[in-house]
Amino acid sequence: MKGGLRCRPFLLKFPNKAEREKKMKVREIAEKAKKVSFSLVDIPTDVKNRTLLRAARIIEEKRDVIREENRKDLSAGEEKGLSKAMLDRLLLNDKRINGLIQVLHDVASLNDPVGEIVKMWKRPNGLRIGKMRVPLGVVGIIYESRPNVTVEAASLCIKSSNAVILKGGSEAINSNRVLVNILKEAAALEGFPEEAIQFIDTTDRSAVKEMLQLDEFIDVVIPRGGEGLIRFVAENARMPVIKHYKGVCHVFVDEFADLEKAWNICFNAKVQRPGVCNAMETMLVHSKIADAFLPTMIEMFKKAKVELRGCERTIKYDPDYVKPATEEDWHAEYLDLILAVKVVDSLDEAIDHINTYGSHHSDAIVTENYTNGMKFINRVDSAAVYINASTRFTDGNVFGLGAEMGISTDKVHVRGPMGLEDLTITKYVIFGDGQIRE
Repeated sequence: MKGGLRCRPFLLKFPNKAEREKKMKVREIAEKAKKVSFSLVDIPTDVKNRTLLRAARIIEEKRDVIREENRKDLSAGEEKGLSKAMLDRLLLNDKRINGLIQVLHDVASLNDPVGEIVKMWKRPNGLRIGKMRVPLGVVGIIYESRPNVTVEAASLCIKSSNAVILKGGSEAINSNRVLVNILKEAAALEGFPEEAIQFIDTTDRSAVKEMLQLDEFIDVVIPRGGEGLIRFVAENARMPVIKHYKGVCHVFVDEFADLEKAWNICFNAKVQRPGVCNAMETMLVHSKIADAFLPTMIEMFKKAKVELRGCERTIKYDPDYVKPATEEDWHAEYLDLILAVKVVDSLDEAIDHINTYGSHHSDAIVTENYTNGMKFINRVDSAAVYINASTRFTDGNVFGLGAEMGISTDKVHVRGPMGLEDLTITKYVIFGDGQIRE
């Protein structure tokens, strides 16, 4: 009809049938997780531990199946042109499968935090008031590449009586799927509710956005991956987000450093596994020790094929090898054999640089001076701060937490490697004997 209203643009606002079905599927998963979450607090510790140990045995039995599914993901990743760091995170070789089994045993061996009374006091009216640990409820975790996160996250949630919704990246879909099926199989065999382990089994990215809208079912969401993913989750989630931003980690070689310790720590922090968030990305060196420290350190990095990007004072130690650093280099998380190097004139300058350019993840000082070490620990605003040790130790399992949901760089609820206790919250419990308020 001429002059009539055109309705097509209006109709475009409505999702098509396929999109509606995708949204409903994610919603159904979240609803199931929420429904079962209220009963998990009653699951005996023994049942939770048996579930974890059964999963460990099934992983051992299905080792070949896991490797085969992982090979599918690796082949697809190579075709897509994934970086070496991403492919390394994706890999499940025998050593890493052994690691999954060990994580399950480690988490099973830990004390169950659920129901623990962390504090109690008595009021003049006779009321006894306490704080008791309870599960968070439904934990959503959105992660890229690393299939080991599937087992770590699920094991911690099982032990802490939380329901978990797992949303891995498309690059690890086959690996994640087989591991989730193993976890569900173990739960069914040992009497732990399977519905508490939910998996969004799709490579469609729209599922993430839908998941982030379901705050009536999901109590908290944890993103693990690149900075882009984390920013997307933080900007779109309706529920609280525990963020794991990039790891721009520093090692500061103080004027009072033991040179042998400093060479070994810096080399390990950069070279041992450069594609992870706790690897050193910037090395700071006090000017008073630079002449004694840097020539040997540069040679060690050259042999390991580490690309160096330095300040003007660093370049003079090897002008043919050290490239000029830019402002962007001080902010960079390389996840590769690349290192920014800066010579500083004081401990205060080093601390200021770290607090300005770092990501509040993990930072270290190498020093034999107690006062300087304690000043560094007190003033560096990071989740993990070290004296005379490599930043590579920032890891839930290494810290004795069994595993980790991630390494939080936030300051609310939890900071650093997130383990069992961090998947609980306290509630007040009050014991009375008929008291009424006047």
